[in-house]
Amino acid sequence: ILGEEDHLGDMDFKVAGTEDGITALQMDIKIEGVSAEILTKALAQAREGRLHILGIMNRTIAQPRSDISDFAPKVISIKVPTEKIGLIIGPGGKNIKGMSEKTGSTINIDDDGMVTIYNHLKEGAEKAQRMVEGLIEEAVVGKTYTGPVKRIMDFGAFVEILPGKEGLVHISKLAATRVENVSDVVKEGQVLTVTVTEIDHMGRINLATKEALEANPGLLTERSERRPPRRDGDRPRSGGFRDGSRGGYDGPRGGSDRRPGGYSDRPPRPPRRDG
Repeated sequence: ILGEEDHLGDMDFKVAGTEDGITALQMDIKIEGVSAEILTKALAQAREGRLHILGIMNRTIAQPRSDISDFAPKVISIKVPTEKIGLIIGPGGKNIKGMSEKTGSTINIDDDGMVTIYNHLKEGAEKAQRMVEGLIEEAVVGKTYTGPVKRIMDFGAFVEILPGKEGLVHISKLAATRVENVSDVVKEGQVLTVTVTEIDHMGRINLATKEALEANPGLLTERSERRPPRRDGDRPRSGGFRDGSRGGYDGPRGGSDRRPGGYSDRPPRPPRRDG
């Protein structure tokens, strides 16, 4: 349509529809009226033309594809709990900016918890979706995860099982046999498959490798419940594991040396001197 029909003509008449009938009409007219005969003829011509075009379309693709092309722009919307919004954004927007940069996606989050992800490629959008969902996911006792070894200590290795969430594989849970040195079994950056054996009352995540669980299945059943909160008057527990071993750390406490999961890798404080 060039506009000449508006400038030089008496009328333009547009008809849209399906094989079953008309869905929309639009008409511009400069004369006093249109006879029923002309209108009937126009609608019949429109129907003939519409069915011809629909026939060509159906021969090309008879029904919508189950999914759009991997190379088509992708928009994904997911709803997250409002209390997780701060976690997704991160301090100073660190988390949301990091996910955007790593995936090439535009990520927006509303106050009601609606997260909208846009990417010009499907792969990037879905990667950003997995990162957002992983960030708010909670570890589950008995579930198996795969992640990199982030830190190695004398008493075990810390594995990132979810984005920003680390768990400890104690040296006694690294292999089916006794391990003398953690570094003999794993290295930083190595990807491990581990199972959550316990989440204690402080939210600390304890893990075990597949080999350790196969050698001692009781590791999971013995540690499958959260430790009850300490009652008033109970003697405070020192840092360590339920089997009595110190594990090489002195328990969670305040300060800049806090590690993910509540662990601290600084050495124990020296005993207090008199005075």
